[in-house]
Amino acid sequence: MNDSDDTSLIRRDCGDVGIVEYSDFHCDTPLKFALGGELKSFNVRYETYGRLNEDRSNAILVCHALTGDHHCAGVYSLSDKKSGWWNNIIGPQKPLDTNKWFVICSNCIGGCRGTTGPSSINPATGERYNLTFPAITMRDIVAVEERLVSHLGIKKLAMIIGGSMGGMQALQWAIDFPDRAEKICALATTARQNAQAIAFNEVGRSAIMQDPVWNGGNYKLERIPSVGLGIARMMAHITYLSDKGLEGKFGRSHEKIRPEEIFKPSFEIENYLHHQGQSFVNRFDANTYLYFTRALDLFDLYSYGSLEKAFEPVRAKTLVVGFTSDWLFPPEQNREIVRALLRMGKTASYAEIKSDLGHDSFLIHSPKLYKLVEYFLNV
Repeated sequence: MNDSDDTSLIRRDCGDVGIVEYSDFHCDTPLKFALGGELKSFNVRYETYGRLNEDRSNAILVCHALTGDHHCAGVYSLSDKKSGWWNNIIGPQKPLDTNKWFVICSNCIGGCRGTTGPSSINPATGERYNLTFPAITMRDIVAVEERLVSHLGIKKLAMIIGGSMGGMQALQWAIDFPDRAEKICALATTARQNAQAIAFNEVGRSAIMQDPVWNGGNYKLERIPSVGLGIARMMAHITYLSDKGLEGKFGRSHEKIRPEEIFKPSFEIENYLHHQGQSFVNRFDANTYLYFTRALDLFDLYSYGSLEKAFEPVRAKTLVVGFTSDWLFPPEQNREIVRALLRMGKTASYAEIKSDLGHDSFLIHSPKLYKLVEYFLNV
């Protein structure tokens, strides 16, 4: 980070960590995937905020959700008005206080924001991996994160925190690497998706794969399957919100409809969804969307025999937070995680926050969530 006067102005203006830069970890140790396949080497893009203390005991790992990436706080330049996706919780005097904690966030393996994924070049062929990239699971994502943490010289994390897909990663960490984290904080997540969530993912994948431009995954980066990817994003975004939240924000507000343009988007909610679809197309890879949504579908902690059996190795203190209006991963699915941990004699707590903002509540301004996270981290 740059501690110049200009950066200080950004801190006062945005209340964030200031100007940040990403780093790359290139690993030459082969990675074998849980469902088969191997990468001889791979890259992980990540960012850090704050400073690692002398005994390396103050590190926190943030795990991103489906459409997130490594850039979760700060800005890249003085002219950049767009801060990281979790800027409201990371920074000086915030719940993840960078005056005290060293915060790490990496782009997941299979991603499209600097970490090796389907759009990366396969060194063996000189061409993009596309659908030859190995199928990924949460265990693969966590295994790569563990390599990054080890690369940074950190033996034990103070906390691992994430929402939605990030919460799945946090739980998988507690199972696969039980001695590597003091605390786990999982927000708006689930031990396995229900049939409805899997169905929504399949519709999104079908929209992409039936776009003629997709071409079996071998599309040109200068001409991507934008129609299919945009529709997938529009539909998925609906699941991140709530009926009450949408009604309160948009209702039935619309422009006057002319007969010759009867099917042109005129309702505010229609324009909002089209905006979401277009902005997503500009920053995300269609094949990564396929891989990540399939990893979500395949995540199933009940597959260990039972949820209790899955949590047998867990040693970390765990906090799970659900949101009342989340119908994608509803509160009951979050509560069941804690019930299973408690049945196994683990130290675990559940908190439920009343919110009208749906599944995305953990990403949006929430003083109650901030207090919970801060208390859990520092108690």
